[in-house]
Amino acid sequence: MADTEPVAIVELGVDDAPAGLALSTEARWNQNEADWRFFLTNGIVFGVRDGTHLVATAALLPYSAGNAWISMVLVTELWRRRGLATRLVDACLDAARQRGLTTWLDATPAGATVYGPLGFTPTLQLRRLRLEHPTQEAPAMLAAFDIDTFSARDRRAMGFERNALLTEFAARTNSRILSYGDAMALVRDGRTARHIGPLFADNAADALVLVDAISRTESGPLLIDAIASQEPFIAGLAGAGWNIERPFQRMRFGRATTQSEELPFAVAGPEFG
Repeated sequence: MADTEPVAIVELGVDDAPAGLALSTEARWNQNEADWRFFLTNGIVFGVRDGTHLVATAALLPYSAGNAWISMVLVTELWRRRGLATRLVDACLDAARQRGLTTWLDATPAGATVYGPLGFTPTLQLRRLRLEHPTQEAPAMLAAFDIDTFSARDRRAMGFERNALLTEFAARTNSRILSYGDAMALVRDGRTARHIGPLFADNAADALVLVDAISRTESGPLLIDAIASQEPFIAGLAGAGWNIERPFQRMRFGRATTQSEELPFAVAGPEFG
C-alpha cells in the first residue's frame, strides 16, 4: 500500500488477540495473549490492517473516577514513520473525550516524543529491570495476600480504582499476590519473563526483602518496573544482580497533577507487559 493511500482505522475484537500478540512479540514486549484478550474484552482497541494483516494498534482501557489508560500502541516495522501511531492515539483520545475520561500512558523514550506534542505531560519516571537467573539457595517465607487488601493499597497509590485489572491478573494461572512483612506484590506470567508489580512497601528495605524472597521461588527470568525516584530500591536491585533494560515515562493528558502521597516501589508495568 502506498504511503499516500488513506488507511482505515477500525475497532478490533477479541478474535484479534493472536494478531495483536504478533505485533507486541515483534516489538519484543512481554505481553502474552491473555493481556491482549483482557484489553480487547474490557477496553476499546483500534487497529489498522493491510488487507487482512494487522499492522498497527492502540488501546483505551477505562478505569474508575474518569480515568483511562492508553496502551498497546504498536506499529509493525514496515509501516512505521507514516503517522499511524499518532492517528491511533488520536482515536483513543477522541474516544476518551466522548466518555469524559482523562488518559494516562507509559511511554518508551521514542513514544514520549510522539505523545508530548499531543498534549501529554510527564509524571513518573520508570526503569525496567531484569533478573535473568534468580537464585534458589534457600526457601523463602512468603505469605499469600488477598486481592481486596491489595487493590485498596493500589487505589491509594494510583488515586483511582483498578480492581478489574488486578483481579484479572491475580486470577490467572501461576499468578500470586505475596507478602513479606508489610510489603506486598503481584507476580504474574509474561511472554518471556515473569513480572513483579505492583509492589507496595513502607520502605525500600522491606521492598528489597520481598523481591529477594520472590526471586528465590522463581526459576526463570523476572522483570520489574521500578519508580526511578525510589533510588535506594533501584540501587539494591542492581546490587542483587538486576540489570536496567530501559527507561519509561509515565504521562498524563493535560496538566501535571500532584503525585500520590504513597508511591509504589514498582508499577504493574508499562503497557502492562
